[in-house]
Amino acid sequence: VLIPCKDERRHIRECIESVRDLADEILVADSGSTDGTLQIARGLGCRVIERNYVNSANFKNWAIPQARHDWVLVVDADERVTPALAAEIRRLLAAGPREDAFELKRDLFFLGHRINHCGVSHNFLVRLFRRDECRYQARRVHADVVVPSGKIGRLAERMLHYSALDIDHFLAKQQRYSTWAALDAYEAGKRISLARMLVHTPLRFAQLYLFRGGWLDGRAGLVVCGIMAYYTFLKDARLWALRSGKTEEQLAAVADPKPLVHYKPAGSRSRETSEFAA
Repeated sequence: VLIPCKDERRHIRECIESVRDLADEILVADSGSTDGTLQIARGLGCRVIERNYVNSANFKNWAIPQARHDWVLVVDADERVTPALAAEIRRLLAAGPREDAFELKRDLFFLGHRINHCGVSHNFLVRLFRRDECRYQARRVHADVVVPSGKIGRLAERMLHYSALDIDHFLAKQQRYSTWAALDAYEAGKRISLARMLVHTPLRFAQLYLFRGGWLDGRAGLVVCGIMAYYTFLKDARLWALRSGKTEEQLAAVADPKPLVHYKPAGSRSRETSEFAA
């Protein structure tokens, strides 16, 4: 089990405990924690590796080859593996699967409230894969796992995702993600029109809150849909700013300090489409 993290003292113990009975090795990849995260991880018997953070895909692609076993399960610190999911994975690997990767869904919890709608719990993510066959694609945020063979199975059980313990932390995450997403779009040559800026955010809110049933999750659903729509506006606004007002020097200041490590997308997918994914 690979756990990438930084300053996750509030999450790391429960995350590690949730995978202890599943993993032959728990590998914690840290990018500069100063809050006691590493002391907890080492105290629980985890192997710790450390490096500076460039972006999520780059960091995970650095950590994956350092795992000691053929199969890797990536679990973020704010996620939990249930006993049922652990049992399913054990049965699967004991049978010698022909697939090179497996995708799963997650149940989302926001400020302690379970979010059943908005579409955020319906997308499949590749998290279990052969160490030597798969890598994350070159994106700063919401990167997919590339499976060159295209041999992807699906797990029936779900992972638990505790996406936010407080509003401030979650809003700060959206600020970071929107910057990275805008830089990806900028480098891909994308542009943002006035018409798109006018309609994109309200349509995103309508999609999540009305058509995907966010209203069924009560006030928590309203807040989640509102923040996700806000994230959409931030992405568009930052892309506009990059296209209209940034010099090359300013772009270099906000871009990643190192180039992305590209991995040829010869095969299949797992799209981390949700703003809650990273």
